Amino acid sequence: MIRPVRFAGNEQTADSNRFQQIDHASRADAVQSAALAEFNALADALQTAGIDVHIFEDTTEPHTPDSIFPNNWVSFHADGTVVLYPMLAPNRRLERRMDIIEALDLEHGFRIARTVDLTHRETEQKFLEGTGSLVLDRGKRIAYACLSSRTDMDVLGEFAQRLDYDIVAFEAFDANGSPIYHTNVLMSVGEDFAALCSECIEPGRRQAVTDMLRSSGHEIIELSMDQMHSFAGNMLQLRSRTGDRVIALSEAARTRLDPAQLAFLAKRARIVSVPIPTIERLGGGSVRCMIAEVHLPKKK
Repeated sequence: MIRPVRFAGNEQTADSNRFQQIDHASRADAVQSAALAEFNALADALQTAGIDVHIFEDTTEPHTPDSIFPNNWVSFHADGTVVLYPMLAPNRRLERRMDIIEALDLEHGFRIARTVDLTHRETEQKFLEGTGSLVLDRGKRIAYACLSSRTDMDVLGEFAQRLDYDIVAFEAFDANGSPIYHTNVLMSVGEDFAALCSECIEPGRRQAVTDMLRSSGHEIIELSMDQMHSFAGNMLQLRSRTGDRVIALSEAARTRLDPAQLAFLAKRARIVSVPIPTIERLGGGSVRCMIAEVHLPKKK
């Protein structure tokens, strides 16, 4: 996780992110203070639940207003692979920091075997924004991807080839008919369950997505369009240091789930939720976006 120092609504991402609400009235210091408090509350809650949280400090320069969402520029894999991704907004490309990857290796004892760099695609104006664009079923090596200006089919193909994943691609739209910018706001895949707003998905591909989830061993919790707009799909299953399952999501998302849905999740994992209204409103992302989960193996 990246602790923010100059969090703000990003003008360069607003056109494609309908979840984001640019606010010119709030003072920059007040926005940063609120986002920092929300970040710290989430990190504390995860640590209390037994999750090992590696926190890195953002830098004041260059200004990277969305650095709180590191899952878009990097992903870490169980075979020691690190993937770097091409991102649409020029100021988001500045978030990529090799010092963080080096610290995971040298200071935290993770083994990095190779780096797959897809950032050359930025020169072609083709993008794939990490585990925002990709919802990964790591066990079955299936990547679900909602096509958008931030998720390009050609880059998906390169990812699939270089990491040996099957791709399930589709288009999806919000309640106003606008394309959904990232896959991870409409679905989440855990070990044996998936949360999905299938209503968003184009009718011609809807059945294919649900069939793949079920055939790969996932029981589906169906989300409404309203729940999706409240970031209920932006949850993430984690493992504690003792191996217990944890599901992390925002308080806004949790409160939109009905009792049966909450019971469904609670049977499978401990639910951890915190309010992050500033981050959700100005950043247009939620808890899952704030976590770049580390699947790298430890060094012997």
